[in-house]
Amino acid sequence: MDISTSRFPIRKSWAYLNNSGIAPMYAPGWEAGAAFERARAEKGQMAFADFGPVPGGVREAAARLLQTSAENLSFMKNTAEGLSLIAAGYPFEPGDEIISYVHEYPSNHYPYVLQKDRGVSLKLIPDRKMSEHQREGMPGGFHLQDVEELIGDRTRMIALSHVQFTSGFACDVRELGELCADRNIDLVIDGAQSMGCLPLYPEKWNVSAIAASGWKWMMGPVGTGLLYTSPSFRKKIRQTMAGADLMQQGQDYLNHSWQPYEDGRRFEYSTVPVSLAIALQTCLEEVHLSEGIEKIKEHNWKLQDLFLEKLHHKEVHAVRFEDKHRSGILSLICPDPTRLCNELKENGIIVTQRGGYCRIAPHVYNTAEDIDRAAKVINGLNFGSP
Repeated sequence: MDISTSRFPIRKSWAYLNNSGIAPMYAPGWEAGAAFERARAEKGQMAFADFGPVPGGVREAAARLLQTSAENLSFMKNTAEGLSLIAAGYPFEPGDEIISYVHEYPSNHYPYVLQKDRGVSLKLIPDRKMSEHQREGMPGGFHLQDVEELIGDRTRMIALSHVQFTSGFACDVRELGELCADRNIDLVIDGAQSMGCLPLYPEKWNVSAIAASGWKWMMGPVGTGLLYTSPSFRKKIRQTMAGADLMQQGQDYLNHSWQPYEDGRRFEYSTVPVSLAIALQTCLEEVHLSEGIEKIKEHNWKLQDLFLEKLHHKEVHAVRFEDKHRSGILSLICPDPTRLCNELKENGIIVTQRGGYCRIAPHVYNTAEDIDRAAKVINGLNFGSP
């Protein structure tokens, strides 16, 4: 694909391997969003006619990425908004149980903690050591059996990240979906660390809901997100947020009859940031749909493999998983992760530190040269006295 600096201007200055944190925005995306705001400055409300249905376009693009229908998508501000709408609206009863993982990202933890006031129990999958170099207290992952052992008669939902933000462990969503289908349990996935870099097919894999943020692997604007809900799951969710855009009567604002949309629009309860929706739509169409998610995954994994070939430091080790648990994140264990990250930054290379790991997270615009630079800096690092 075209990775010119006109599309990815960050390549002028940095070897940026922090796509699991805040990825650089795809430049034509923000240009498309800015074009709407320019038109609005010149035309006011009449500008909307020039840009088609918004946010219908981003729903359609996201649906193609997930191989589902656009009616199952909702445009959100972030992952937490989508997960909070689900957790608060789900028909839990006192004594019901949710299963999650002990080291989940806060956005996939606190919405379920809040349900304790409704008498709901949150059962946490214990962590497993996944690497011989993994230190005590560092997150690893879990096995399917660990999930099965927690399931009880009152388990209503399993809420897990597709990819753990620390170790990079990817759960097998297909296997989890089969497990949930057999037990009549809803599977809710935090896709923030996978949507845009890994295949994720909710209809094929029996996933009830997926929430994701737009500024990581989708390379869209900060303050954007997406929510997938299956039709049957959507019917279960009680409306907890409401506004003018919730209702089918549209701009007939004096008609106060209760006629909410039945598709994903019911969660877009009020005015959305139009320019951001246009920007994210452009990113998905011109990068992810144009390139193909399988090809993107293969590209990123090849760069990870290249890094592993070039890494020779005796005190720096990568957490490796079998392919079904592999992700876009390659996490490194070393004596001083803060120093490693700082040393890379001083040499024009950006990575992030999470949970005691340094995360190497290449994406579509990264090259073998970026990887070679990172490996050389790490191989030359002395973890003795600074």
